[in-house]
Amino acid sequence: MSPLQLMAMFCDSDDFCKHFAPIYHQGLLHAEPRQRTRTTALMLRAIMTILGYFHWSPYCPFKHDYTAYGVTQLRSYCPRLSSDTRFVALLPRALVPLCCYLHTRTGCCTGMACIDATPLAVCDKHCITTPKVFADVATRGKTSMGWFSGFQLHRIVNDAGELLALRLTPGHVDDRQPVPTLVQGLFGHLFGDRGSISQALHETLFAQGLALLTKIRKHMKPQGMRLWDTLLLRQHSLIETINDQGKNISQIAHTQHRSVTGVMVNLVAGLVAYSYRTKKPSLGFRDDQRLTGLMI
Repeated sequence: MSPLQLMAMFCDSDDFCKHFAPIYHQGLLHAEPRQRTRTTALMLRAIMTILGYFHWSPYCPFKHDYTAYGVTQLRSYCPRLSSDTRFVALLPRALVPLCCYLHTRTGCCTGMACIDATPLAVCDKHCITTPKVFADVATRGKTSMGWFSGFQLHRIVNDAGELLALRLTPGHVDDRQPVPTLVQGLFGHLFGDRGSISQALHETLFAQGLALLTKIRKHMKPQGMRLWDTLLLRQHSLIETINDQGKNISQIAHTQHRSVTGVMVNLVAGLVAYSYRTKKPSLGFRDDQRLTGLMI
């Protein structure tokens, strides 16, 4: 991330916090003598910016990134920068603002969208039978790569790679269950994998003006499909590329978390950082005006 992009993220976070903080503080519960909105040396906009930069940087542990870059390079922007231990203690108060801020970074529906679910494991596969930290929330699920313990991230993106909707569910939840909630407000065509095959789901979405197109299994009879839809269905790997970048570049999934709040902050901050990428995986339809009329 260049200094200009970092400054743009900071200014955008600052504008969001100016409008969000007064409304957010009015809804908090206050119990005397405890003060829930105690001010800190590091402002909320700075916390959000540092988290966003971490998911851009090549550093893997957050502590390494914070001590190597944050303390040395961001000192001029944040003179009252706290230690890495104190910064981790301040992360829970950034969860709700980050979730609301992510809603301002979504794209618009273009008539073509892709949906997919990716597993987010919270422990090593060898410890799948004895999860301690997430024993009450994480569940066991199975994908084509095997068993895992954790959550599933259901995501919908448009042809330009922009995020349209997402939902986090336990690992055992079926891929088709959160689809009716995710597609509210969408239109056109929705391309999914074989895990989204369901006649009832197809009829439900078709009644809402959304056509669900998926590949068929080996034992299923082939169905008639337009050539354009067949070609677009082959581009479902677009969302799989985005999921791969989220795990390997933005580091939204790893097995070193020690709290549920840490998982959520890391996930949402990674999605926010992805929204700032200028070169997202896309199908390139917006670059060719001749293909614009064929998208719907």
